[in-house]
Amino acid sequence: MSQTRKTPAGHGTRPSLPVLLTALAVILVAVNLRPGASSVGPVLAELQAGLGIGATAAGVLTALPGLTFAVVGALAVAISRKAGINGSILLALAAIAAGLLLRSLVNSAALFLLLTVLAFAGMAVGNILVPAFIKRHGGARLALMNSIYGTTLALGATLPLLLGGVLAGGDPNGWRLSLGIWGAAALVAFVPWTLVAVKTGRDVVAGEQRQRREMKMRSSRTAVALSIFFGVQSMHAYVQFGWAAQIYRDAGLEQGQAGLMAAIIAALGIPGGLIMPALVARSSRLRFYIAGLGVLMLAGYSGLLLAPATLPWLWALCLGLAGFAFPTALALITARSREPRTTARLSGFIQPVGYLLAALGPFAIGALHDVSGSWTLPLAILLGSAVVMVGAGIRAAEPVYVDDELETAPKAR
Repeated sequence: MSQTRKTPAGHGTRPSLPVLLTALAVILVAVNLRPGASSVGPVLAELQAGLGIGATAAGVLTALPGLTFAVVGALAVAISRKAGINGSILLALAAIAAGLLLRSLVNSAALFLLLTVLAFAGMAVGNILVPAFIKRHGGARLALMNSIYGTTLALGATLPLLLGGVLAGGDPNGWRLSLGIWGAAALVAFVPWTLVAVKTGRDVVAGEQRQRREMKMRSSRTAVALSIFFGVQSMHAYVQFGWAAQIYRDAGLEQGQAGLMAAIIAALGIPGGLIMPALVARSSRLRFYIAGLGVLMLAGYSGLLLAPATLPWLWALCLGLAGFAFPTALALITARSREPRTTARLSGFIQPVGYLLAALGPFAIGALHDVSGSWTLPLAILLGSAVVMVGAGIRAAEPVYVDDELETAPKAR
């Protein structure tokens, strides 16, 4: 017999998903929310040659993840009001699979970019709504589900970096297999998510009837602080993905060694996804941990600024550990909201800001490098922004619920 759980605010009952099905659903969607972006880098030169993509179009391609995540992510909650949380995620997986599979087959650069936008649009919807799904169905295992989500996101970003060159081989057209295989991975997620959608129905958490006018998220100081924390750390992550290897190469490291340093930074997101959600859920010293992440980030950038080739692995290790800020921010979305509807709204408020900064940050840092002719000014800017990130993170870590702040916020007249 199916179990049911009471919904918040007296909205009746809802089906209870088995823990294993919930975990499997989270794993299979999370692992598909990053490869579309990270799989391009290892085969970018071959892709450019195969489709005749110039440097300008390649720059647009590298900015598309952040821009699409920001624009479409802002619409995700509205989409969920029509299709439900689970139905929207199922549609997102369809967009990811279609976009990634078809773009690996086309011979037109313009069509490749359009299909890439389609795939990224699906990822954007998943970015916003998976935390709401976890809040809705995580139950007593909320911290565990957040750990699974953060870890699998990092794994999905790292695997294409490690396997991209291997999958492409020495074939000039090998980039097609290297990119297309991640579309096939999205197809695999359809079976469990179809089962979830059938079992729970529309699961209209984000569109529950409202008995009063909802306050804007910017009325919550915790939401604003979390938005800044998430946004600045996202900018740092994408700057590191885009420029860390080049900074090391400009310091004298060989290409392979510089790439290894960048891989260390990315790979440390995997243990971060396991560790930080548990600390967010249980620790009363979270603000001290966030301050520690800031110290590590400052140490990593200072090392790149003053002695990048002396202990390159140490600076990569510091920046990778500082990247634990990302799973911390994700876990705070569910930890600082009471109801799944608030979780969805909070996610839809902070993530578009973060991904907009993620798109603009690498461009700005690259432009500063071109103008100044060195990495000194860009690294100094990154050092200053790390302080902003820590200040916002410490405020977001305070044990305050966004729901409560929205309740007590003065209504605009």
